[in-house]
Amino acid sequence: MNMTRNLLAALLIFGLTSCGTAEVKTHKSNIMETEKQNIGSVPALYPKPMTVIGAEVDGKVNWLVVGHTGIIGHDRVLVSMSKSHYTNQGIQKSKKLSINLVSREMLPKADYVGSVSGASVDKSGVFEYHWGENGTPVIDASPLTMECDVVDVYETEGFDNFICSIANTYAAPDVLGKDGKLDYTRLKPVLFEFPTYSYLATGEIIGKCLDLDKQPGMCAKQQMTVGGIVRLSKVEVWPQYLDEYMRYATEVGEISLRTEPGVLTMYAVGEKDNPCKITILETYASREAYDRHIASAHFQKYKQGTLHMVKSLELTDQTPLNPANRLNNFME
Repeated sequence: MNMTRNLLAALLIFGLTSCGTAEVKTHKSNIMETEKQNIGSVPALYPKPMTVIGAEVDGKVNWLVVGHTGIIGHDRVLVSMSKSHYTNQGIQKSKKLSINLVSREMLPKADYVGSVSGASVDKSGVFEYHWGENGTPVIDASPLTMECDVVDVYETEGFDNFICSIANTYAAPDVLGKDGKLDYTRLKPVLFEFPTYSYLATGEIIGKCLDLDKQPGMCAKQQMTVGGIVRLSKVEVWPQYLDEYMRYATEVGEISLRTEPGVLTMYAVGEKDNPCKITILETYASREAYDRHIASAHFQKYKQGTLHMVKSLELTDQTPLNPANRLNNFME
């Protein structure tokens, strides 16, 4: 019996080792073939929404700008703050804080509260505020504020990472859509990116998630080159064709902006006193981009379909007075 058991064990070991030897492969991708550069261990999930954290410290309201926040679940957010911050003391004691998103209007004050310490400067009067229902200070000028309870603190070297549940969320009426939900094209929170310590803008919709096949998003745009084109197209339409012309013009403008990387701007306006007189601002990244545009099927459809509708057409190329002042034209 023991011999049989030992034989089976030996065969099992042999089978496992032989199979393992036969199957083990050491395929590794040649990472040196990629054009990407290894820039080290860099937390590169930027930009992030810039926030002002509100808390009560030693019986006094204090504000601190914080750029490192995040969602760690459908019902939890994280606020990461250096242990050296004065504000941490109050949060550790009360287990409460408010997260106030920053608008452009409140950015100078937000930048200020991030540059001085509450240990030496009274920052309670920097923002007008009220007390939220959960007992935290809520900035009146912030378009969106979340009152939070601290449910856990995850400590890393030099940092307190407050894990929070959301008690209340307050939104200004003008950042809500007709459905009562947040509209981030109206909210347009200021973003912060760490590598260059810069503030960025947001608010542009480039497509609808999980629905791009039905409604194309905005394609990535090329940079304007030295040979780029800035043009004013002045069109006068026969009155009886105005409505039909507008349908053609709207269609070609939307398709061009959504699908052509070299079409940077296509913005049409009509005169108030004479809507038959239409001016279109067109900008193209290069001469080649313009040539591709006028050869496209959607432009040819517009051109051939509206020939009999146009009373006059005047095209004049323009020179930007300040090339650094760029337009951002997009379709929702």
